[in-house]
Amino acid sequence: MRTFRFAIVVLALFSVGCAALSGSQEQYFVCSYDIVWDASLETMKGQSVATYDKDKGVIESSWLDVPPIEERSYGIFGRDGFGNKERARMTVSVKRLNDVASVSVLETRQRWHARGGATSQATKWWPVEPSEDATNDIVVRITAKLKEKGCVPA
Repeated sequence: MRTFRFAIVVLALFSVGCAALSGSQEQYFVCSYDIVWDASLETMKGQSVATYDKDKGVIESSWLDVPPIEERSYGIFGRDGFGNKERARMTVSVKRLNDVASVSVLETRQRWHARGGATSQATKWWPVEPSEDATNDIVVRITAKLKEKGCVPA
């Protein structure tokens, strides 16, 4: 019985880990880690980088106000009363593999006040689906910089 509970907990943790990375795009390059890291950091410079750690291989942007993916109205009359504010943060992970480096790009996107009501739950940021276009743009720019440096996708 104890082993069964342990297995359930491990399975739940793996599920949460996979869900946290859903929507990310991963590319592999036959190139040194340092070159891939430099190209990724250079690409992210235009994204208002908040933190970066070369040893951990993580680059994260600040939250930036972005145009909403879709306009959303509220209530039975389709009001615009709550606004359509969205914000996004990009995270780029660079990992060392034997003779290959991988780059994973993930956008975390949130919408302000997407729920109605008078509770404190109504006035906060709620997660929404990431923009494939924004993620693709970063991946394409990183890939182009790496091709300029002689790296090829694996």
